[in-house]
Amino acid sequence: MHFQVILRILGILLMIFSITQLPPLLVSAYYQDNTHWAFITAFIITLTTGFIIWVPVYAVRQELSIRDGFLVTVLFWTVLGVFGSLPLMLSEQPGLSGVDAVFESISGLTTTGATVMTGLDQLPHSILYYRQQLQWLGGMGIIVLAVAILPMLGIGGMQLYRAEAPGPVKDNKLTPRITETAKALWYIYLSLTIACAAAYWLAGMTPFDAIGHSFSTVAIGGFSTHDASIGYFNNPTIEMIAIFFMVIAGINFGLHFFAWRHHTLLHYLQDPEVRFYLSLLGLITLLTLFVLVITETYPAVESLRKAAFMVVSVATTTGFATADFAHWPAMLPFMLFVLAFVGGCASSTAGGMKAIRILLILKQGYREILRLIHPNAVIPVKLGQRPISDRILQAVWGFFSVYLIVFVVMLLALLATGLDQVTAWSAIGATLNNLGPGLGDVSAHFGGLNETAKWILCFAMLLGRLEVFTMLVLFTPAFWRR
Repeated sequence: MHFQVILRILGILLMIFSITQLPPLLVSAYYQDNTHWAFITAFIITLTTGFIIWVPVYAVRQELSIRDGFLVTVLFWTVLGVFGSLPLMLSEQPGLSGVDAVFESISGLTTTGATVMTGLDQLPHSILYYRQQLQWLGGMGIIVLAVAILPMLGIGGMQLYRAEAPGPVKDNKLTPRITETAKALWYIYLSLTIACAAAYWLAGMTPFDAIGHSFSTVAIGGFSTHDASIGYFNNPTIEMIAIFFMVIAGINFGLHFFAWRHHTLLHYLQDPEVRFYLSLLGLITLLTLFVLVITETYPAVESLRKAAFMVVSVATTTGFATADFAHWPAMLPFMLFVLAFVGGCASSTAGGMKAIRILLILKQGYREILRLIHPNAVIPVKLGQRPISDRILQAVWGFFSVYLIVFVVMLLALLATGLDQVTAWSAIGATLNNLGPGLGDVSAHFGGLNETAKWILCFAMLLGRLEVFTMLVLFTPAFWRR
């Protein structure tokens, strides 16, 4: 383990992160909301800490190992969550406690969207902007951004990218050099954000709301500048724009890169994961619409509008709301919540276990049924025309098993803090899947939970963002052996 180079990288990344305190400072100056000292102080503390960590080891030149990459990734997301909480603690509004500020910061950076804050409509514009910015930065991963910068500082970055990138396949690069890969991802991410903001603005949002909601839409985060979320605008056009960009952001960004490079869209429908993802969204939307209509929850047209938006929002783990689905009739709240466990596609900004893993599990399950009928047959599991190796299938099953075990263990831990079963179950599901809203006492916000429960949920958000194994590997003795 190269601890000196790890400290050097951590110091550099903290100094880079300190710069992100400046845009909300400008927003504060523009709106004159008197929060500037909170951001100035946070900037100085973060920059100084990063500098102090970096100076003793600034001359170290070593290549990262894979283990170093895992440790840097977990350390940085954890440390970033702490330093990102400073403005929320230092500002008089909202003036959060330590645990609440860290919870809100980690929720933003992991694009979970679970909040402990209420009265958003009365908060300073700079604080509202800062929350949205945290999600935008976390959406693609600040470490992937840093990978484009670190090579210029003499540090290789492939290990970091492999440790942080979401999805079951870690070694695929869009371009031969990892620096170009990171840049390509950010160009696409930035382009989608600009397009989304422009569409929101043209649909009737103010420039401030349009920028803020584009940040959380493309990041699949779910934070809003209003307590009523997207429902505040009560605008069908805005909801359709949100649906479109949530679906797009939930698709593998490698496919977006291919579309940009080759000027084609046909490959989207040729991808088995995208077909499964879109089919699932369509099927659940129709089922939700059917239940809402027959129970006369809303008029027919209103049912379609609510069903389409909430299914896409929950399924992609965004967490925007135009209705309180927790109080919908029959099995709908439970069904939608379970849908978040699937999430979006691999290498997207969505949370959950990822559609590709669920698709492979279903295909393997079907193969086992066929083997009961034809015991001696050789039946490969295929994605499209490509057979999937047993090693990948084993890895998928391993991830699925560990994910459920972690869910159960953390559920028991929450129950031990005194929460009821519905609240505990949905709170873990909402944070581990990076969804945001839950059921029971956390259907509106997480502010009423006890401090122990909030710390547990902070850990769950980090586990979900780093896809469980990246963090759990640090708790194994083998990781620390030479």
